[in-house]
Amino acid sequence: MTYRLFSWELSYFSGKVRAYLRYKHRMGDLSTGFEDVLATPELVAGLLTPATGSGAVPQLRTSDGTWVQDSSDIIDFIEARHDKVPVIPSALEAPRQTLASYLVELLADEWMVVPGFWERWHYSLADVTPNHVRYNAMQWGSVFAAGAPGDERLAAGAAVFENLFGISEARTNPRGVYAGLVHLGCTPETEHAWWDSMENILALLDVHLGRHDFVLGGLPSLGDFGLMGPLYAHLYRDATSGFMLRTQHPVVAEWVERCNGMNVDARTYDQKLYSLGEDGELVGRPATSDGGRWLPDDQVPESLDALVGVFFEEMWPVLTSTLEKVSAFIASDAHTPGGQLPAKTFFADPPWTEHQTGDGALTHGFEIGGIEARRMVTPYHVWMLQRLARVLDEAITRERGRAAVAEWLTRFPRGPELLELNDRLADCRVRKQGARLFSVDG
Repeated sequence: MTYRLFSWELSYFSGKVRAYLRYKHRMGDLSTGFEDVLATPELVAGLLTPATGSGAVPQLRTSDGTWVQDSSDIIDFIEARHDKVPVIPSALEAPRQTLASYLVELLADEWMVVPGFWERWHYSLADVTPNHVRYNAMQWGSVFAAGAPGDERLAAGAAVFENLFGISEARTNPRGVYAGLVHLGCTPETEHAWWDSMENILALLDVHLGRHDFVLGGLPSLGDFGLMGPLYAHLYRDATSGFMLRTQHPVVAEWVERCNGMNVDARTYDQKLYSLGEDGELVGRPATSDGGRWLPDDQVPESLDALVGVFFEEMWPVLTSTLEKVSAFIASDAHTPGGQLPAKTFFADPPWTEHQTGDGALTHGFEIGGIEARRMVTPYHVWMLQRLARVLDEAITRERGRAAVAEWLTRFPRGPELLELNDRLADCRVRKQGARLFSVDG
């Protein structure tokens, strides 16, 4: 089986999947490798959207014509077919590590996305210093004017910013990604609280990655690739935040390179460090921490607990409210049982704009950094929680696993509520068809 990944280098979720596929290939678990294809507007309109109903990247196409859309779906799809070097521990044998990896992925995918997007677009506004709008425009021009000379690519990117996103009036009439930030609860009143949250996460990663080269020890896992979403394409590659990351958080910057399989002074996953033996021969050992393995005995170190703690403190209240709001919406006259729901998006989904903005039925209050605000409800979060619930069910199948998970969850305020996840999901089950979401009728 051969694979083509349709992606953009500047794309949040493309960074997650690309690093994952590179890892699987370099570790010998994806023998045919994959081709990374630039998803130009021609390919998005003529190939991706007709195939999956979505022009969002990344998307994966197999040699038999199967399409997989969505980063989590792509990883699940590949893991089910290439399990020589898994990126997810066995839920039966290492239930705590498994859940920790999924929770870190969820935090990175659906919470860190807000400050991740904010840094890119905030530092592209004309009145903000430092400013990386020209670098940002070059990235987008390389997609929208692929193959054109450099000055034309730069001009094309600038035109996209004005025509699609209204960059010159983003402060007064936000459109596109700027409107999306408002819909996600990132406003002038909350933006610095969101960035404080990101800075806190980076500080916690400084500590953890200073001791362990990856989330679970000496090899990457699902949690690492989830974190690559915000930390590669946005914080690492964008000019302003990239300078900040390298100068203020060099341990995290090195981890980004390590997860991409770059040769960071022989500290990535398939490399060795060498010493000289008694006869001058080279004696190799794993280059990464923890013997080049995940931590033994289902260990979740305190340094990783601190990151999971951010999930329960900041994101879990939003997720539980989401379940309540989606459940009420599905039961209301505004929705037909089994009908379509807003999909994964970075802004209010147009058919449901009235519900996902203002005080609509698919909005809710939340708190970030002590500031109370309002944001749209995203039914995609329900799908992600259903995926987590299946893993949780397996993790607690055995009494030993249930006890280990229950004990671990007591370390976090509201952590034990995770064991009630299936009950919370009972009235708001969704199904995913490509990029589209539907309620489950009955």
